[in-house]
Amino acid sequence: MVTQQKHISFYDQISRNKLNSIALIFIIFLVFLALGYLVSLVFYRGSIFIVMSISTVISLLYIWLTYYYSDKIALSSVGAKPADPIKYRQYHSSIEGLCIASGLPKPRLYIMENPEINAFATGRNPKNSVVCVTTGALQKLNKSELEGVLAHELSHVRNYDIRFMTLVVVMVGAISIMSQMFLRSLYYKGGGDSDNKGNAILIIIGIVLAILAPILTQLVQFAISRKREFVADAGSVQITRYPAGLISALKKIKGNQPMQVNKTTASLFIANPSGKLGALMSTHPDINERIKILEAM
Repeated sequence: MVTQQKHISFYDQISRNKLNSIALIFIIFLVFLALGYLVSLVFYRGSIFIVMSISTVISLLYIWLTYYYSDKIALSSVGAKPADPIKYRQYHSSIEGLCIASGLPKPRLYIMENPEINAFATGRNPKNSVVCVTTGALQKLNKSELEGVLAHELSHVRNYDIRFMTLVVVMVGAISIMSQMFLRSLYYKGGGDSDNKGNAILIIIGIVLAILAPILTQLVQFAISRKREFVADAGSVQITRYPAGLISALKKIKGNQPMQVNKTTASLFIANPSGKLGALMSTHPDINERIKILEAM
């Protein structure tokens, strides 16, 4: 007896994964507060405001630099070049049609010289967005497959995923910096006030949290990135109304060879350029799982 696959609404898929990613970022925020509070109790009792203010200033500076120049950083790191509108007429035509369907302004289009099938979107907002595809994608994908991939990238733009993930990266980075400050301070301070039993317990808790917090929050960061990929897949279906295009493209992407790209930029691509990683350590969901969900839409 053949069991019929349960139908999945792309609206439900989008809303569920958006809520899940918000819940996950809240976990990072709680870890950030807990670590900052512990540091203030151990070293700066009554001065949590100072600790949190320093962390906030560092975070804001980092987020402004990476967020404002995200498109230039990403394009430069992969050696991308502007896509000539005459030479790549189909590429421009497909994007224009999808932008009309999604209500988005046309992004700047770039080409990355690489025989593998891949693409990414970046930019701080829809008006300053960029979409880049590999030459392999343009050569190996048919019209509906390419439109499925491009709609996925436009969905990232529409959902402000660059802004969202930059915030996540900043929070994770701030936690890592705070953890290092705490552990190094223990070394120079000689373990703090070891005569105070309560303080000693706080120090032990702080050490455990300082070691585990960066690992935990990075795993949560990867999980959030995977959720946003599911949202973009569903968004592609919402824009094109044709899941078969993206499904076929993902099946072809499964045959990709690893690409040499910057680790930070790798998370932007529609599929992990480095190849398959462990489930918890990957910024992208398993392609087979993505295909299965798309086939149910």
